[in-house]
Amino acid sequence: MGKLIIVPTPIGNLEDITLRSIRHLKTCDLIYAEDTRVTRRLLSHLEIDNRIVAFHAHNEHRILDKCIETIETNDTTVLVSDAGTPGISDPGYLLIRECIKNNIPIECLPGPTAIIPALVGSGFPSERFHFEGFLPHKKGRETRIQSISELTCTIIYYESPHRIVKTLTQLLKVLEENRKACVVREISKLYETYHHGTFSDLIDYFTQNKPKGEIVLIIEGKS
Repeated sequence: MGKLIIVPTPIGNLEDITLRSIRHLKTCDLIYAEDTRVTRRLLSHLEIDNRIVAFHAHNEHRILDKCIETIETNDTTVLVSDAGTPGISDPGYLLIRECIKNNIPIECLPGPTAIIPALVGSGFPSERFHFEGFLPHKKGRETRIQSISELTCTIIYYESPHRIVKTLTQLLKVLEENRKACVVREISKLYETYHHGTFSDLIDYFTQNKPKGEIVLIIEGKS
């Protein structure tokens, strides 16, 4: 019986990868990748030449059974996402869940994820937190925001730079006006920034300064 190894990859700085992760990328039989082009660039940097097959949101259901057959045949198969830990807000969790259903052993390596450094660097309480992932683009956004309005723990969202002002505006309508938040940009990259303030402060700032890059939004819980 084969094994699926979940390998986190750097979210910015290419030095943010463990020796154990590199070893598995070198020695596995096959790598399932969210975007083969992104993964090839990483492997090229690490001087690794291994077989890569696409597993992403557009083919996940269609090839899932074939993936399970392949994993069972191989000794070890690796799953990676474009950046960070597979299975968090990406289709990797479907493959992991199917492996568990088929009694295929899973080994999940520790490694990069944007959630934890953003939370710790924000200065908000971290002993309890609620991770929401991405909000729906259209239908259901306000309902999801309403669902977190009474939470007293720190709340975490992933967000696009193109939608951050819209999201902050919707949060302002539902949550208390003086609720503090932190917009964290480009974790582990050259232009990593932390912007603190109320929703109004952050709306004003990002309306005048159009953001770029990956964003994690941290919101303090209800007092």
